[in-house]
Amino acid sequence: MILSFNIEYRTTWGEEVCVMGSVPELGCMNPLQALPLHTIDGINWQADIKLDTTLNLPVHYQYIIRKGTQTTRCEWNGVKRTLQVHKDQTCYYLHDAWKDIPENQSFYSSAFTEALLAHKDRTVYQPQKGKRIVLKAYAPEFGEGYTLAVCGNQASLGNWNPEKAAVMSDANFPEWTLELNASELQFPFEYKFICIPGNNRAAAVWEDNPNRLFPTPKLKEGETVVLSDRYVRFNLPSWKGAGVAVPVFSLRSENSCGTGDFGDLKTLIDWAVKTHQKIVQILPINDTTMTHTWTDSYPYNSISIYALHPMYLDLRQLDKLHNHMEAKKFEERRKAVNALGSINYEAASQLKLEYARQLFNQNRKRILASRKFQQFFTQNKHWLMPYAAFCYLRDKYRTPNFREWPEYSTYQAGEIETLCSASSKAYPEIAFTYYLQYNLHLQLLQVSTYARAHQVVLKGDIPIGISRNSVEAWTEPHYFNLNGQAGAPPDDFSVNGQNWEFPTYNWEVMASDGYRWWMKRFQKMSEYFDAYRIDHILGFFRIWEIPLHSVHGLLGQFVPALPMDVSEIQTYGLKFREDMLRPYIQEDMLNTLFGPASESVKETFLTPDEELGRYRLRDGFTTQQQVKEYFSQQADTEENQQLREGLYTLISNVLFVPDRQQEGLYHPRIAVLNETAFTRLTPDEQEAFRRLYNHYFYERHNQFWQEQALKKLPQLTESTRMLVCGEDLGMIPACVPWVMQALRILSLEIQRMPKQPGQEFARLNEYPYRSVCSFSTHDMSTLREWWEENSQQTQRYYNQVLGHYGEAPRTATADICREVVRAQLQSSSMFCILSLQDWLSIDGALRNPDIHAERINIPANPRHYWRYRMHLTLEQLLRSDSFNQQLRNLIQETGRNPQ
Repeated sequence: MILSFNIEYRTTWGEEVCVMGSVPELGCMNPLQALPLHTIDGINWQADIKLDTTLNLPVHYQYIIRKGTQTTRCEWNGVKRTLQVHKDQTCYYLHDAWKDIPENQSFYSSAFTEALLAHKDRTVYQPQKGKRIVLKAYAPEFGEGYTLAVCGNQASLGNWNPEKAAVMSDANFPEWTLELNASELQFPFEYKFICIPGNNRAAAVWEDNPNRLFPTPKLKEGETVVLSDRYVRFNLPSWKGAGVAVPVFSLRSENSCGTGDFGDLKTLIDWAVKTHQKIVQILPINDTTMTHTWTDSYPYNSISIYALHPMYLDLRQLDKLHNHMEAKKFEERRKAVNALGSINYEAASQLKLEYARQLFNQNRKRILASRKFQQFFTQNKHWLMPYAAFCYLRDKYRTPNFREWPEYSTYQAGEIETLCSASSKAYPEIAFTYYLQYNLHLQLLQVSTYARAHQVVLKGDIPIGISRNSVEAWTEPHYFNLNGQAGAPPDDFSVNGQNWEFPTYNWEVMASDGYRWWMKRFQKMSEYFDAYRIDHILGFFRIWEIPLHSVHGLLGQFVPALPMDVSEIQTYGLKFREDMLRPYIQEDMLNTLFGPASESVKETFLTPDEELGRYRLRDGFTTQQQVKEYFSQQADTEENQQLREGLYTLISNVLFVPDRQQEGLYHPRIAVLNETAFTRLTPDEQEAFRRLYNHYFYERHNQFWQEQALKKLPQLTESTRMLVCGEDLGMIPACVPWVMQALRILSLEIQRMPKQPGQEFARLNEYPYRSVCSFSTHDMSTLREWWEENSQQTQRYYNQVLGHYGEAPRTATADICREVVRAQLQSSSMFCILSLQDWLSIDGALRNPDIHAERINIPANPRHYWRYRMHLTLEQLLRSDSFNQQLRNLIQETGRNPQ
């Protein structure tokens, strides 16, 4: 059998079009072994192969552009090219078009094809023999119950009568296929695609473009022409959906164990279905256990990018304890911890681990010998074994900081394999960790399957960073810069910036193996999720790196970046001086910061700098970490806290920050324009510095950072079929919207954090369709709490956005909240995902009486306890008929209940 590949592509000098595929003749998807196509005009490319039809079919293939041995471009592969052949055919002529990322790429994601618009009962496509014509088309927007058909000026196409149109097969949905007998056709012929809702052909919708023309082919008996890459467009309303965002740990049910679990997540999906919501978004669920205390509650500081948190284990789905007395004791403890208003992290986690350990001891031999467990272990051994060893050593040496372990501080695969062997003394603990992860995997996989079956998208969250005390930092340190800390520059969340204390990524090393580390991470996520949020997507453009000696984020710098040397700084009219690198400290500053304590501060922490006529910090107090260490030995009084914060402010009061790697290069300190280091400059110096500052932060890096993102994101976002959403809040470079648009990544739109200059509140009707809108995130106050934070701002929102006259209510009433929620639902965004707290705010009887108990995180506080919990149970929520009807009505009336 001959496969003849034909494609039109305009190349530049030195480029060639190649095709790689799933069969040996096409290099088994290896770009280096791809088949080169030939051309005589640099536009039309063609190549033939002889296919071994004894191999398993179908054939998958993809076109690439190669220059020498380097692949310079790959076509979009979100939906694989699939050719199903009949073994008796002699030749298939494939007429393809280059596939760029389609404008409606979101609909090709598994969120739509496997959940929202899934075709569960697909028709079967069987290739035929003879003289054949195969038409292929992409139409992902039509869910089950809709049919794509071809209608044209041929009898076999209904002679333009939709009642007799030829129905296409959805076997490879979202690609549709129709095979025709060429002997029954008169060439050339015209045709159009039509969409048939249900079986009602009278209600067929015609595609919105001129008739298509199929030319006269030169076909012999046993040959097939395949015309593919037809993108079909219909003039239909835009698909819009609503959803809920809530951490799993915040869920509460009548039988949960003090914190939400994967069983509760299934119940939440039931509520989403009942209220016509289409997506459930959660926070990261990876294991964060470092100390077994509440400080582990921060979900973005995981010890493994693969392992799931044991806290989310649903004990109800496990076996029963044979010891009835022990079971009774556990049930009493479960009821007590479940009755708490907020999460007691230690009590809930300890109870679950104790119960699971007794079950493991009871059923260990049977579980570990089972076929399903063995299969799970084999598929996940590459991460599971190091993770289990890490957990064992963490608990044995009472620290997650592997650098302090007396043994195994440097990861050696052979040593860890011996430690984890069945003959090792450590094996019972190691195997218990396997057992936990096995059950967590089964339970989350069940949630994923359940969500898909109910046409609900489960959306996960990928943190931008990892802990420096994590399995990955231990096993793969070459991927990270451990001499810095990742964070975020100052923004509405934190005036001092955020210091996450994560190491930054060594992107050069990651690029050298094709971003293998990230690819595996994304692919593991895709086992459970059909959509995901990239936390701080700006980190793929540049990251805010803070030196290890800093606590706050103000002394950071963007990495990568283009620092300035002295000569460039001086081209702005600013004479560079070494003292611009040192803290600017004068007498009046001390009085402002420390008041009556200023004399004590001078005596303990400062010394006069006679040369400059100001003060400098004494040795031992020149960095924020040194100050932090000093006060960690002092009483934790409010006075000492104020002294510590004041000293942090002094230390960061500089105009320039030295580059982390290159001596003699500098970055302007961010957010310094209101600091005395700036205001004490002369007017001419201020003007010069301001021009330098604006150029550096808002102009200098746009093209540079765009190139950095395009090196990473295309490959990563296309490594799975999950729907990609980016958290693009904060200090957004101008290149970010362009890159996200080019890669079809959904943006995040928050009305009180507008992205357009000059706006206090974003305009909902101007949101891009390819976006997720919300009013609150887990890092913000809820709608009700925000309403009371700034009465003047609330008054402007009440008058200018909601359009009311008079004075705004002091509190956000249920009617006000309903009005705000309705407005969010009416936005232009594809998805409107509201926090559970904001959904509940519309019902005066159901919402939490204590608005402050609903806050999830306070980013300005690095020691925040993540313990928010629903104040009512999921069972109560499901039974709240009046409230649920309100939600259904709102979602229906705002066009967010697509069928």
